[in-house]
Amino acid sequence: MATPGHTFHHFAYAVSYAGEFAGVCTGGSLLFGTTGRTDLLGTGHARELAAHQHASAHKLATLLPDEALVWPTHGFGSFCSAGPPSESDASTIGREKGTNPALRLPVDAFADQSLAGLNAYPAYYAHMGDRNAAGADLIDLTPVTQADPAELALRIAAGEWVVDLRTRKAYAYQHLAGTLSFGLDGSLATWLGWTLPHGTPLTLLGESLQQVADARRELARIGIDRPAASATGAPQDWSRTPQDLVPGRSATFRDLVTASPEVVLDVRADHEWRSGHLPDAIHIPLPQLLVRLGEVPPGTVWVHCAAGYRAAAAASLLTRAGRDVVAIDDDWHPALAG
Repeated sequence: MATPGHTFHHFAYAVSYAGEFAGVCTGGSLLFGTTGRTDLLGTGHARELAAHQHASAHKLATLLPDEALVWPTHGFGSFCSAGPPSESDASTIGREKGTNPALRLPVDAFADQSLAGLNAYPAYYAHMGDRNAAGADLIDLTPVTQADPAELALRIAAGEWVVDLRTRKAYAYQHLAGTLSFGLDGSLATWLGWTLPHGTPLTLLGESLQQVADARRELARIGIDRPAASATGAPQDWSRTPQDLVPGRSATFRDLVTASPEVVLDVRADHEWRSGHLPDAIHIPLPQLLVRLGEVPPGTVWVHCAAGYRAAAAASLLTRAGRDVVAIDDDWHPALAG
């Protein structure tokens, strides 16, 4: 079924069983309580596609029975979502009729609401259309060059990205100077893929071959197919001398309140910042930090996000740029906002 909206050429697939429609694979036409965003082809097409999205949702709701199950591509926190999704893990056409803005609002009101609620999406999305159109090769997870300490030092000195996949707590305890913290225990593909400058050589450091392989499989899904090199083991295995190993500085929000720091940097997304933030904090979302380093005032920088993962990544980027940094490894709470 042609269901333009998320893109101009979008399709949904209605599935029948024993002569009855059992459900519909909606892709980005209908998510649970929302729809796929309509600006991925550029803001110039966003409102036109929003009107198509509205019509496509109504097409599905008209042609399919209320009991037909809705099977979306994703949407549970995905950046492809036009709005916050339902917390439900299942839905039907009938349920969406009662809850989904695309089926409850007139077309202009739906377009206004969906376009007003859009947040930023990862920079690697810009390259995905061409990759998809060209067709993907088989993912190649065969071993890459194993870098020894001397090679790692050369790659770091050349400004390449050498990424430590261990947890941020392990990184804070001790890491190889000049490496960056993007742990496999968080949203690695999202934040590394969004922050890594396109085409920059990437080296992965993991505790095991399996950890590196898991990271490579995750990154391959967003088009980062082949790292330049990898290394496994512990920081001692990646360093030439003990002086190459350094600790990170971490703290809690309670520590921040008592420390009265010179600079507080909030690297959360725009919508998180708008929902509340610390008084006098500077706001630079993590994916923009590299190109906005000059906006961070002098002094020791205390950096935070919502749970610690992005703060650790930002702290490693700032440290590599020569700044003195404290990463807040703590959960944000709205009561902290001034």
